[in-house]
Amino acid sequence: MIKDPPALKIRRAFPRPDPALLQALAGQPTGFVVDAMGGRGALDHRIRPIVPADKIMVGVAVTCDCGPADNLALFGALSIAGRGDVLVAATDGFTGTAVTGDLLLGMARNKGVVGFVTDGLVRDLPGLLDVGLPCFAAGLTPNSPARAGPGTVGLPIVVGGVAVSSGDIIVADADGVVVVPLARAEATVSALAGVRAAEAALDRHVREGLEVPDFVTGILASDRVAEID
Repeated sequence: MIKDPPALKIRRAFPRPDPALLQALAGQPTGFVVDAMGGRGALDHRIRPIVPADKIMVGVAVTCDCGPADNLALFGALSIAGRGDVLVAATDGFTGTAVTGDLLLGMARNKGVVGFVTDGLVRDLPGLLDVGLPCFAAGLTPNSPARAGPGTVGLPIVVGGVAVSSGDIIVADADGVVVVPLARAEATVSALAGVRAAEAALDRHVREGLEVPDFVTGILASDRVAEID
């Protein structure tokens, strides 16, 4: 016989990034951050801005696994979140109900939370827009969830095909949501200077009339290309 799990498992204490890392990532487009991590790190493209951020959103992940059609774990995450945090809710990609609406996100805003990310759906769009908290989700539905659990708070989850741990850094903009693992945050920040320099140089060449970049011209002229008559 399987024993019923607890309604919630909560991990309150987890490592957090140095505030200097958050400051270094502030204002960096998600494309730059992804390039600094070798080309990966973004959540599935279906997780998109429902309430867009007026600037690039950067914060510390506080994770919860709600499972389908339930949001007790999200309330648990809200209870331990603070200023500068981003609530990240896994729902197994469930699309039958919303995981939250404007009231919970209004409470999150009141606590100083800077954003919300989920692989599920949300509801109450007019209220969400009034709250103004940046919200990234897979879509909208008026259907409401239960609040019974089981769920987890503060433990590792998978959202949009990407592993997320509490303490990771979330960067989000109009292009989508990127997860910077805490263990890679320093290296990512260090790599950003090179990414910015390369982007600025290529942008300048494009504005000056560049049609095909040199690295492509070199490949086209090499033995790596087979010409077919």
